[in-house]
Amino acid sequence: MEKGLTVRKIVIAGVLGAVAILLGVTRLGFIPVPTAAGNATIMHVPAVIGGIVQGPVVGLIIGLIFGVSSFLNATIPLFKDPLVAILPRLFIGVTAYLTYAGFKRVSEFAAIGVAGFVGSITNTILVLTMAVIRGYLAPGVAVTVAVTNGLPEAVVSVIVTLAVVVSWKKLGNAGKKKSKISGDF
Repeated sequence: MEKGLTVRKIVIAGVLGAVAILLGVTRLGFIPVPTAAGNATIMHVPAVIGGIVQGPVVGLIIGLIFGVSSFLNATIPLFKDPLVAILPRLFIGVTAYLTYAGFKRVSEFAAIGVAGFVGSITNTILVLTMAVIRGYLAPGVAVTVAVTNGLPEAVVSVIVTLAVVVSWKKLGNAGKKKSKISGDF
């Protein structure tokens, strides 16, 4: 993996950041689930995907874009606080990358799925922990939200992350095979 921010990494961070914003603004990032919250969000999944495919810096940038978007579009006091809306989101793609890097020697497929789960749970735990620290939620309420909403979100994140990253990697490998065969660079 190349070091530093390349043009490719900047473009991918921008595109996946835009996807995260689009999911929130259009409400397409909310999937109905049979829990008290009623919806699981996938707005954090672009940060997970970015971390897996392009590394922790790209994951952090996409998490920042997601957090700022969440902060700017907030309708409830909890997310009008930048320490709740932005800070926890910085770690989504970083933890997803670290998990993927740690597990990919065992199984690439499992590494992608576990990274999707860990990235999602990172979002849930850090946002809820910061909400408790800042006095927006009681600890018992935060635990209930984590179990009833965070776990379904993590499952959805695994499914979406697997679908996107496996497809992305297959396309990338197909392009590399083609260029090796044809001699194109």
